[in-house]
Amino acid sequence: MNIFKSGQAGFWTQARKQSLYMGIFLIVLALFIQINVGHYSSVQSAGAAPAGDLFLDHLPVVNLDFLVVSGGILIWVLFWLLLILYPNHLLFGIKAAALFIIIRAFFTSLTHIGLYPTSLNPGPENPGWSLYHLLTFQGNFFFSGHTSLPFLTALIFWNNKAWRRIFIGLTIFFGAVVLLAHVHYSIDVFAAPFIVYGIWRITQLLFPNDFALSEGKATA
Repeated sequence: MNIFKSGQAGFWTQARKQSLYMGIFLIVLALFIQINVGHYSSVQSAGAAPAGDLFLDHLPVVNLDFLVVSGGILIWVLFWLLLILYPNHLLFGIKAAALFIIIRAFFTSLTHIGLYPTSLNPGPENPGWSLYHLLTFQGNFFFSGHTSLPFLTALIFWNNKAWRRIFIGLTIFFGAVVLLAHVHYSIDVFAAPFIVYGIWRITQLLFPNDFALSEGKATA
């Protein structure tokens, strides 16, 4: 369902406009929280000791900085593009994204550990580095955004078989990328789908009308 196609003039009822305004407010609030908590976590984790990791101790380190930076940006671009192209999912998706950002910010603030010794932390020579580091900070490990955002997108578009398969594939792909680059601990990657499923369910409970619209069950 494309918001720009003819026949969509009646889509934006007053109730849906109000829901959209709430979603935009939540996203702005989420970004404010993410930036402040990200700086806090970065300061607290500076100089902190790294943790041992069963997977990283045995996986070779591979320079995948380009995929870490550009891939992280691309995932968010695809997420918002799909919400615009499929407006039935927009109201639910924007709120799910806001809760995702807030909950991840809360989690990253709790435990402060250092970079894994062989981590290939992306530097400013990477295209898109400045944009990437507006919202990504050192020490923001748990849980992996590269792994969790594609899985959240797959859940939102679960009834669309093509997008579901694509984003589950991207979940696995970027999980492997951040592990091989040693920029995330393995628990950050493997816990992400379970936490995201919880966020998806919480969003359903908090915004049932938006979820019904996303599932094509809305009556108005």
